[in-house]
Amino acid sequence: MYHTYLTILIPSIISLIITYFATKFVISYFYEAGIIAEDHNKEKPVLLPSSGGIAVAFGLIAGILTYTFGGSFIYAPILDIDKLLATALSIALIVFVGFLDDINVKAKRVKATGMQDIKKGLKQWQKPLLTILGAFPLMAINAGVSAIHVPFLGLVNFGIIYPLIIIPLAVIFVSNAFNLLGGFDGLQTGMGVVASLALLIYSLFYGTNIGILLSALLFSSLIIFYPFNMYKAKIIPGDSFTYGVGAALVAIMIMGNAESFGIIIFIPWIIEFFLHLRGRFDTTDVGIRQKDGTFKAPYGKKIYSLTHFVMNLRPMKEYEVSAYLILIEVIFVILAFGLKFLHLL
Repeated sequence: MYHTYLTILIPSIISLIITYFATKFVISYFYEAGIIAEDHNKEKPVLLPSSGGIAVAFGLIAGILTYTFGGSFIYAPILDIDKLLATALSIALIVFVGFLDDINVKAKRVKATGMQDIKKGLKQWQKPLLTILGAFPLMAINAGVSAIHVPFLGLVNFGIIYPLIIIPLAVIFVSNAFNLLGGFDGLQTGMGVVASLALLIYSLFYGTNIGILLSALLFSSLIIFYPFNMYKAKIIPGDSFTYGVGAALVAIMIMGNAESFGIIIFIPWIIEFFLHLRGRFDTTDVGIRQKDGTFKAPYGKKIYSLTHFVMNLRPMKEYEVSAYLILIEVIFVILAFGLKFLHLL
């Protein structure tokens, strides 16, 4: 047991260290390279380096390769190296798609997702089409177990449908849905920290060793990235972050046999998907900044995002909007553990 957790702790520390230095590098390099995004929430628009997900991906993949190296030359691995490398490839492919979205920056503002922005990004139909690339490595190794405990239905065996249909649909949906909820400093990163920590705790008590490793690596990368992105942010996560973290969450759910638990903690993003669908994916999460620094919902009482719901509760400053939504994720995590305790998951 000591050996098991040591071989998970060391890669996690490596992920944390690599993410820290990669973030410092990306902040300076991307700003000079013009890979930037506009922060619309400040008193005056601020240009910040974007695509911070590249740094998180470097840290996460470095942790996976650290375990792989150790398992090849130092100790007998207890985890399937093929599954780890397939996960790393899946994350890298989806992060690359997100990076393509991030680097489409225009010299002048253009209409994009309900507002004027310098970032044009990929077309809406291109995003799900390209993110399916991340599903291929997981499909190729027949990842996960086809028998899933479906809430309130019990154990359901999906057979060949699981790797060929459920996995690609899960990768497409989770990576794209995670990308929908954002627009405020620390929001995406903070909710990702809570979700990854929840999956880590679940994996420790109910899941698999590969689930423990992957969730520990993701949590380590996110927790060190969070101070760079919290209010006032030094870097914007970008679509490389949201797609990459979404892909990592899917991999943890599949590899860690945590699908039913993962569905519950992912409910805020599921709700966000349907709210954006209501607005035909052409609405913004960002609010209208008031003179006192608070924000009001951009469409009045019409709700096209959870950020709109929160801003309609009362006047809030930017960090408060993020805090409320992170709290909502905490509530769904508690609900998921409660259902597990009651043997309903």
